[in-house]
Amino acid sequence: MVQFLWAIVVALAFQFMFVLWNLSQLPGLGGDRSGSGRRWLNGEDSGNAENQPGSTPRLSILIPARDEAGNIGPCLRSALAESSPYIEILVCDDHSTDGTTEAAQAAAAGDPRFRIIGSESVPNGWMGKSHACHQLAKEARGEWWLFLDADTRLGPGALEAAMDTALAQKRGLITGFPHQETGTWLERLIVPLMTFTIACHLPIRLVRRSANPMFVAAHGAFMLIHADSYLATGGHESFKSHMVDDMQLARAVKQSGLPVTLANIHPYVSMRMYQDAPGVWNGYKKNIFAGMGRNSLLLAAVLVFYSLMYILPPMMLLLVLLLIGFVPASVSGLLLPSLAGTLIGTAIKLAVDRSSGQPLGMAMLLPAGIMALIAIATASWHASFSGKGYWWKGRRYS
Repeated sequence: MVQFLWAIVVALAFQFMFVLWNLSQLPGLGGDRSGSGRRWLNGEDSGNAENQPGSTPRLSILIPARDEAGNIGPCLRSALAESSPYIEILVCDDHSTDGTTEAAQAAAAGDPRFRIIGSESVPNGWMGKSHACHQLAKEARGEWWLFLDADTRLGPGALEAAMDTALAQKRGLITGFPHQETGTWLERLIVPLMTFTIACHLPIRLVRRSANPMFVAAHGAFMLIHADSYLATGGHESFKSHMVDDMQLARAVKQSGLPVTLANIHPYVSMRMYQDAPGVWNGYKKNIFAGMGRNSLLLAAVLVFYSLMYILPPMMLLLVLLLIGFVPASVSGLLLPSLAGTLIGTAIKLAVDRSSGQPLGMAMLLPAGIMALIAIATASWHASFSGKGYWWKGRRYS
């Protein structure tokens, strides 16, 4: 057992070095802040009449919203804080029952750049959000389209930084993980693990440099895509039945031979994905198994790996500390590798949390977060194979 624990320590040490290197490869949104994004948003890069205020917008901000009366107002106000006359903001009210449309109209306060569209009935074979995004795409008139979730908040300078990156890239997709605001304990334990898993397992450098669609990550809260690139992928219609639409769009962009950039957007973009523990449980339960391609062996392998790396060392450390003085010296030999494994695992979480702006003290609770994640992942698998499916915002998904 001692040798096994030392092997885990060595693996964790390599993981820690990889994470430090991997995080250093994450480009900042806006890059060197050339100012081209601000000039483009203001129409200062062209004197053509077609680029005068009131003409066709350059940037379309597209927000699908279902029962988002509490979120849509702050989201819209953060977008409308951008002074450019060359943007349009479209909201698709996806059959809300809580006054989302009225809340959106109140927040827009008559701004001519804002429009709201009602959703058609969701056809058979479509996911609700994908259908709403599809309708928004049909209405968008800009050169670049920014898909936002209704719980997203854009900070000062977010759009000009995003357009700095977009104009340098010229086409394709720019995405990233917003700063995650959390309230309940399950939010604090689970939500930051999104960036943790990316930092630990996805070579960020290859998201931009490799054409292989397996090297990709995306977050649906912030998806900036060139209109022509979106159309080249077939849009949301090409993966209309898939539950994890953001990853499917990113993969479709790569499969079309177009670039994808995963950028560090958390200084500019924030969100609170879920408002309570049931929301966390049901939201992740809906997405985890689907996000792994409904591959049971892959899910089992990942859960076993996480258990060995991040749960076994602290559990053994706790056990040894409780029993020390009452057990043979050979068992006490487990103390050092268990302690080393626990400390390195905590250091990995600290590095990721520091990079993503999360409270550093939460790194100590990584084992609890991994156990909660395993529980949700198991429930996600069971819901699929039992045929019970998933419920989200009043809709059932299988």
